[in-house]
Amino acid sequence: MAFHQLIRRARRTLLAAGATVALTAGVLTGTAATSQAATQGPCDIYAAGGTPCVAAHSTTRSLYGTYGGALYQVKRAKDGAVKDIGVRGAGGYADAAAQDAFCVGTSCVITVLYDQSGKGNHLTQAPAGGAAGGPDNLANAVEAPVTLAGGHKAYGVYVAPGTGYRNNHTNGIAVDDQPEGMYAVLDGTHYNGGCCFDYGNAETSSNDTGNGHMEAIYFGNIKVWGYGAGDGPWVMADLENGLFSGVNTRYNANDPSVSHRFLTAIVKGAPNQWAIRAGNAQSGGLSTYYSGARPNAAGYHPMHKEGAIILGIGGDNSKGSAGTFYEGVMTSGYPSDATENAVQANIAAAGYSSAATGTGTLTPGSRVSLRATTACCTVDSLTHADADDKVGISAVDSSSPATLKADATWTVRAGLANNSCLTFESSDKPGRFLRHYNFALRLGVDDGGSEFAQDATFCPTPGNSGTGYSFQSANFPTKYLRHYNYSLYVAGNGGSNAWDSSTSWNADTSWLVTQPWS
Repeated sequence: MAFHQLIRRARRTLLAAGATVALTAGVLTGTAATSQAATQGPCDIYAAGGTPCVAAHSTTRSLYGTYGGALYQVKRAKDGAVKDIGVRGAGGYADAAAQDAFCVGTSCVITVLYDQSGKGNHLTQAPAGGAAGGPDNLANAVEAPVTLAGGHKAYGVYVAPGTGYRNNHTNGIAVDDQPEGMYAVLDGTHYNGGCCFDYGNAETSSNDTGNGHMEAIYFGNIKVWGYGAGDGPWVMADLENGLFSGVNTRYNANDPSVSHRFLTAIVKGAPNQWAIRAGNAQSGGLSTYYSGARPNAAGYHPMHKEGAIILGIGGDNSKGSAGTFYEGVMTSGYPSDATENAVQANIAAAGYSSAATGTGTLTPGSRVSLRATTACCTVDSLTHADADDKVGISAVDSSSPATLKADATWTVRAGLANNSCLTFESSDKPGRFLRHYNFALRLGVDDGGSEFAQDATFCPTPGNSGTGYSFQSANFPTKYLRHYNYSLYVAGNGGSNAWDSSTSWNADTSWLVTQPWS
């Protein structure tokens, strides 16, 4: 590199660092109106650092201090109508109430994640690719509820296996060896070992076109390619035909397992230089897990990036992965660590939280326990078994072990198949939901299909015995949650199955909603 080029680069670096320091101070000391996330957003910080956003996606908030447009679009099941969900004022949080009102009495999926950068790089339903057919599933619009600073409700993008979003015709995204950066805020407890929960740069043909044709954030615990310390999950880079945790193609000890409920994940790349950084999206700073030369394998130096954008899938539409996405951006240019540190401060100030919004009521967000009302069993609560995910009733009291109390505690969610009904999520096994299968109740992980959503949705009614509540199956409306011989079923009042016995059916299907045991 010539001397005058070095001088220009040093000057740009100093100017970017100075602007970033100023922005950091603004983020930490600025005040916001009730409906606003911040006086400036992550993309304002990136722009001041000389690496502007060329794609900015979020279902929770504006990523620019002045953005007041649509964040995403939902489509409802009952009539196929669609609605754009915007923000509650420029620079603000998502208008979740608008989604709730539009989707009342039915279910909705997220059809579009709008690009806030002005480049038009919106994400829509991913088409078929070399690894799997399509189109891919769309995310259930209520499955990833969160609150942000000030108690503002929002929803993330819950990616069950088979779900994916993509844009193969983008504008301004890095190609070949051009520098870029990206971050995503993810649920650090929702992952699996499938390929590949990605957000970032991918092939424009939805096919694997060779090493170095991708550059995307990956999160999960697959070990087919690279991996880091511990058992995972890890933040890694999907560079195509390899998930990389550092310079080595397999193990890199400096990439740790991470477990933050809200995770900031960063990947950035330039000619023969790339980095992985991450941190707790609720507080604190970023750690650098790798920064250095491209992987020591053929095809990654130089890179051959193509400039498509993916979310929840691999570059060839591999779609066996799971995860939850709240916000993320892609930049033009290689962001400085100082710029990213300021972005992290902005994310932490947004106040992501999954804490219960109440206890002892059937309001979504509340934590509850459900107690049997039949004379035999009034000290028994609905519990799940840790060993096999079966669901039944067990005696629980103040002296019970903490693990049993946790097994008897549930988080109320809006119904996956009907938001006027309810879904119950295990409090101690987040991401596992109460569902019936062959009429027996068990915990299950959403597989992305409509059958699961139906099986996991229950509509509360006045108790069949005149006490408490009964919970009607959404897809078998003559059947209700019932305990029978200490196991749980969806049961009718009379029928060929033993658990459909009319004896004590009214009492067995009536439940008291109580304060949570844990």
